[in-house]
Amino acid sequence: MNRSVVFAVLVSFSTLLGPSLAQCAEPGSYASVDRGRYLVQIAGCNDCHTAGYAQLNGQVPESEWLQGDALGWQGPWGTTYAPNLRLSLARLTEDEWVAFAQHLQSRPPMPSFGLNIMTGDDLRAIYAFVRQLQPLGEPAPDYVPPGQQAATPVVVFPGPPPAE
Repeated sequence: MNRSVVFAVLVSFSTLLGPSLAQCAEPGSYASVDRGRYLVQIAGCNDCHTAGYAQLNGQVPESEWLQGDALGWQGPWGTTYAPNLRLSLARLTEDEWVAFAQHLQSRPPMPSFGLNIMTGDDLRAIYAFVRQLQPLGEPAPDYVPPGQQAATPVVVFPGPPPAE
């Protein structure tokens, strides 16, 4: 078989198979949204940002994901709450989200170091996924400084061990 015939066959098959993987990964595309869903799941975003997710062994409908939680995380830093990402990302452009995530320094238990090392493509995929969920829900409670009483249930973290 000569090269031109092989080339023609390959072009025909590629046309039948549809868009390339690179084309499918365009921001907002199905592949990008699907990748974002996967990243949200393996990075543990739902564990804190979806009420009841960990307690229900992840059996929370996707339509309820990432709306934040009123369960507080209390320690020497005060009491933090997992914000409603659907509302937060609705206020940001994709580029603003990427810059925010790459430079985030937050209070525990948020593992901001995990977001800081994600690639821009991964952060864009997360953005595409969260934005397709549509803004829904209420904002999480505000941060409570150390020594003040939280008005919601909290998970209490001990302070660091004493220095030896």
